[in-house]
Amino acid sequence: MSSSYIPALKTHYKEQVIPALTKSRGYENLHQVPGIQKVAINSGFGTDLDKNQIADVIKDLATIAGQKPVTAKARKSVANFKLRQGQVIGAHVTLRGDAMWDFLYRLLSVALPTIRDFRGLPSRLDGHGNYTIGITDYSIFPEISMESVKRTLGFDITIVTTAASDDEGRELLSLLGMPFRRQDPAQAD
Repeated sequence: MSSSYIPALKTHYKEQVIPALTKSRGYENLHQVPGIQKVAINSGFGTDLDKNQIADVIKDLATIAGQKPVTAKARKSVANFKLRQGQVIGAHVTLRGDAMWDFLYRLLSVALPTIRDFRGLPSRLDGHGNYTIGITDYSIFPEISMESVKRTLGFDITIVTTAASDDEGRELLSLLGMPFRRQDPAQAD
């Protein structure tokens, strides 16, 4: 990528989300406005995959994230789970900077709308302004060809924000385009 490349979602954040949050929350300083710090993608596939299947999953995760994942290995052996120390049981990627903004853009504008019977995501955050999405089938991303998928695996996407509260984080994510589920006033608890 050239040095003049700026991701579309990052431009949207700077031009529209920051002024909207400043106006609605009354921030006096630009540094008070919450932002996206990093995006972590984690896939745990357990002990039931062989080396070739693990390599395929890691290759697919690298294609989706645009960055090579780090493998997670078992720390100790557990006979009941057929787990050996040092065995690969998962993979994870942490995205920052332009790669993070590109991934979020593809997630929000391409991948999530292709989910069948999609009615929005739950709007519950973790208490610190961070949001985690569970994807059950990674083939919703257009980078993955359906012919190469031998086994569907899911992964978790955690969006870490600098928001001080869940309300700030929810407002930030909704202004970025996160398709939160609309709550019916009669169903609210």
